[in-house]
Amino acid sequence: MEKFINHIQLGYLGLLPFLGCVGWPLITGSSAINLEFFTFYSIAILAFMAGNLWHAGQQTYADAIKAVLPIIPIAFLSFLPPAWILAWLAASFWLVLLFEKSTPQWQNYHVDYQKMRFVLTGVVFVCHIFVIGISVYPE
Repeated sequence: MEKFINHIQLGYLGLLPFLGCVGWPLITGSSAINLEFFTFYSIAILAFMAGNLWHAGQQTYADAIKAVLPIIPIAFLSFLPPAWILAWLAASFWLVLLFEKSTPQWQNYHVDYQKMRFVLTGVVFVCHIFVIGISVYPE
């Protein structure tokens, strides 16, 4: 368990900016800067999570592609409305979790880490839904 405690703590700490981006517009009113920060932070965290699944030289080609699949369309999504980008990102966090659960390493992870990954993915998904609502109905 000890080798996972830092991962669990950092995982929950990484959730704070997501929660802040949901709470800030509720307090001050929505803003384009908040929406951009949330989107960029979400892309960064998603890329980090997907990148952690990429074990160069230790996996099949198909598994390597699955690890980066949610990130590849990001550049093309930038031409779409913010709500569509956020919807892709929200779904992609679930994809990354599903890909992680399908790896052989998942069985070696501590149950608390597995639980944390599910909780964080669920909370991040809900944050995306709230921010989509804030972006579609700003006031």
